[in-house]
Amino acid sequence: MRILYILTTLGIGGAENQVISLAERMAANGHAVALVVLKHAEEEWPVKLPVLRLNIRKTPLGIVRGLRFAANFVPLFRADILHSHTFPANIFARLLKRILRKSGFAPRLINTIHNVHEGGPHRMLLYRATNALADRITAVSQAAADRFVRLHAVSASKTSVLTNGIDTDAFAPDRSRRKRTRVEMRASGFVWLAVGRLVPAKDYPNLLQAFTQVRSANPKTTLWIAGEGDPAQVRTGDSKFGEPAGLEWLGLRQDIAALLDAADGYVLSSAWEGMPLALGEAMAMEKLVVATDVGGVRELVGEAGFVVPAKDSNLLAQSMIAVMNLAEAQRKELGRDARNRIQLYFSMNEKALEWERLYAQLMPAERA
Repeated sequence: MRILYILTTLGIGGAENQVISLAERMAANGHAVALVVLKHAEEEWPVKLPVLRLNIRKTPLGIVRGLRFAANFVPLFRADILHSHTFPANIFARLLKRILRKSGFAPRLINTIHNVHEGGPHRMLLYRATNALADRITAVSQAAADRFVRLHAVSASKTSVLTNGIDTDAFAPDRSRRKRTRVEMRASGFVWLAVGRLVPAKDYPNLLQAFTQVRSANPKTTLWIAGEGDPAQVRTGDSKFGEPAGLEWLGLRQDIAALLDAADGYVLSSAWEGMPLALGEAMAMEKLVVATDVGGVRELVGEAGFVVPAKDSNLLAQSMIAVMNLAEAQRKELGRDARNRIQLYFSMNEKALEWERLYAQLMPAERA
């Protein structure tokens, strides 16, 4: 098969990382694979595959030019499958499919929804109006699929769930790396790690309030927050929230596996999610996780972690403290349970096979 993945950017984010990992596995399985990227990002994941960069300006003329360029490229690549991810790329791919259909070239189109929230009513209306152009729509969690069907943004008959995959080889505990990273980070005591952009969805004010309580109960506790953005923009209400002692802003990092090794627990405080990749990676690293019950979090965690209501810093703090009060042997056992769950149900190798089967199902009989 010949597969084109369409992304908004290659920026350092979970959805982008997921697509690149999937694309690389498809290429390793012998398929012809390339990426189409709508816009440039300042910091990007490294990619070994061919990339067509459209560098689209956010103007009607810029979008039209990008569509024309892509419409010329797709037949040259002889794509069988177009697979787009997140709202901007999904809508772009639908418009591209309409242009290609007029020219007599019609690859199959799959759109993937990566979050429970991908915008307001206008975006949902645009999804609904262009629904006929997609051959299949997938969501990374049942919660995301249910919400978009309920909003009539997508049709239930076209929509299915195919969850994110975790690279359990890349994310596996390494004792020597843990020791080395803790020395480099000057870590002592119990370390919590949170990973994600400093954006409203991650609700870091909720986490800071919870960590203030955790730090009060356990003064030697540290919280690392790794993610792109300005910490000054993390606010509670209309005023800046005072930073608790023990908090370290790490900025944008690409050594997440090493940070997870060095940490003792992982915390997610989000107000909304699709299925957070970093949470699954933490579980693969045998870390005990405390996470808010949003999007597909409960689907991912199951009984292998602690799930609390969103926007409740008291319960978030209580669960973090409960994890820290567990005996070390119990924490290790629960950590192994977390990794086993990821290996059984969320392995990237198995997810790649599921995608491959879906692509084959959509292929016309004469091209399969």
